[in-house]
Amino acid sequence: MYELTDVTKEYRRQGGARGAGRGAVTALDRVALTVPSGSRLVIQGPTGGGKSTLLQLLGGLDRATRGSVVLDGTDLGRLSEAKLTRLRAQRIGFVFQGFHLISTLSAQENVETALVPLGLRAAERRRQAAAALESVGLAERANHLPSELSGGQQQRVAIARALAKRPQVLLADEPTGNLDESTRDEVMDMLESRWRELGLTFVMVTHDSALARRADRVARIADGRIEVIEKVSENVSENVSERADAEPTDQLPPKGLSMT
Repeated sequence: MYELTDVTKEYRRQGGARGAGRGAVTALDRVALTVPSGSRLVIQGPTGGGKSTLLQLLGGLDRATRGSVVLDGTDLGRLSEAKLTRLRAQRIGFVFQGFHLISTLSAQENVETALVPLGLRAAERRRQAAAALESVGLAERANHLPSELSGGQQQRVAIARALAKRPQVLLADEPTGNLDESTRDEVMDMLESRWRELGLTFVMVTHDSALARRADRVARIADGRIEVIEKVSENVSENVSERADAEPTDQLPPKGLSMT
């Protein structure tokens, strides 16, 4: 379970000549949020509203300026970089809009990259990566390079990479943004199936209202503040998702090998 208390994130900005424009930019402003274990939360809102910053803090890719981000009793902000990296590698999976596959590695080898930080033997890495690819229906494409795969297949490899280590949390930033509608639905069906099987805590940023309807709750964030959190029934509240659907979104930029 995630528990966020009074989370503020500020970025120091440098101005031009003579220091014009110097000061702090507030990306998140006193955010309070609870994400129960095993639940599905969708985050929506306009570009620059704080969605990707919030996802970065949940994933331990950045630290709050003030407040606390607690995952299952562990305050991420109090961990050393080494311990935070280890927690991320073991417990959190990431899926991005861009697939971020290494072009010179096969699908199998790309999935194995997420297992290297766990210190597994090569044979065990191969076994887990093969099982992950099979779970997303790509066992027969394991030896293919990314350039030999369709967009939907590449995203499946990215999902297999995120889930190969069997994380407790899956964070996704516009995971279907580069896919057509049919492929989008296939990928989301797969994510939902894996969520049920693994009991994942699943947090996703998306502008797509159809995808938001698959969640348990939808959080609307703007100007760094969560405006409303709605439980999803048959219809998502318009003031949570429909307005966001018309606006472009900012994609979470990966930091190095941040998917592990």
